[in-house]
Amino acid sequence: MTAVLENKKVLMKGNYAIANAAVLAGCQCYFGYPITPQSEIGEFMSGKMQELGRGYVSAESELAAINMTIGACSTGVKAMTSSSSCAVSLMQEGLSYATSDQLPVVLVSVMRGGPGLGNIYPSQGDYFQATKGGGNGDYKLIVLAPSTVQECADLTYKAFYLAHKYKNPTVLLADGLLGQMMEPVEFKPYPYPEIDNSQWALSGAKGREARIIRSYAPIAEDQCVYLNKLFEKYKQIEENETEWEEIGTQDADIILVSFGSTARNVKTAVKYLREKGIKAGFFRPITLFPFPSKRLNELADNTKKFISVEVNMGQMIQDVKLAVNGRADVELVNKGVGAPPSPEEIAQRVEELI
Repeated sequence: MTAVLENKKVLMKGNYAIANAAVLAGCQCYFGYPITPQSEIGEFMSGKMQELGRGYVSAESELAAINMTIGACSTGVKAMTSSSSCAVSLMQEGLSYATSDQLPVVLVSVMRGGPGLGNIYPSQGDYFQATKGGGNGDYKLIVLAPSTVQECADLTYKAFYLAHKYKNPTVLLADGLLGQMMEPVEFKPYPYPEIDNSQWALSGAKGREARIIRSYAPIAEDQCVYLNKLFEKYKQIEENETEWEEIGTQDADIILVSFGSTARNVKTAVKYLREKGIKAGFFRPITLFPFPSKRLNELADNTKKFISVEVNMGQMIQDVKLAVNGRADVELVNKGVGAPPSPEEIAQRVEELI
């Protein structure tokens, strides 16, 4: 799969859709190290980036890949890396540095089973890794969670835009199921305005004052001022970029909350519950950071129970509970790893809970 497809609807695997969209978004540099279930992204980029005269390096490790991406982003270009779970763990220090340096790194994280080396089956066990961060210090990553192969492409576009708009590392958080499944996907032209990075990018100081990008702040008071500025930016991101999908929440007694590929089965389970006379609604965070806490809190005015459906041992449920703030019960329907529970199984377990 080496063709770049635009203005065409094709049947394509999720990983290829992400890579194709990255090229169409204007990605100038890709650095990666292979790991299942995302290796097709690097495979695609190895052919297409070189064909287009863009930068491609098969790095010697994930540590090298994230630091190469940081270096490229410091020059203001669009650069990306991709990996999975245990390998993304090795990138956490780099992500902390990139956030402090305010660099527009784009990371595609295609989750697999864990902890540790785990296995190659789909999982949503890296919700904490993406939204809470494993690097040091106070920082936030923008996190986008696709639910379809079409969204894999659309949100890849958006990841590049948001990363450069806010000078903040942005994660496209998919999973092994989305990465490997094939669905129809249409690639429209990149829909976002290009961001002018000329005022901060490192491009050589000829004809201008020198610029420095660094995260080291030896004086505590200066670091406090800088952190306050970062968190003012995060607040702005929350106000402007929070995104979600909801269905049937207006009269719902129960709202099922889910993200990513699992949400597909949850949406069908809500339909089954409605057919049985149970007033169920569906809520899907598309941005995991910023998390749509305000909207969930509003829905708690008229909803008796929220049920978080996840393929992990219960991670997003903590953010749901914080959003609801004790105003309604919050329960968990989950599976540790593998393909999501079927719609019938989800509906049955919800009926048991109520």
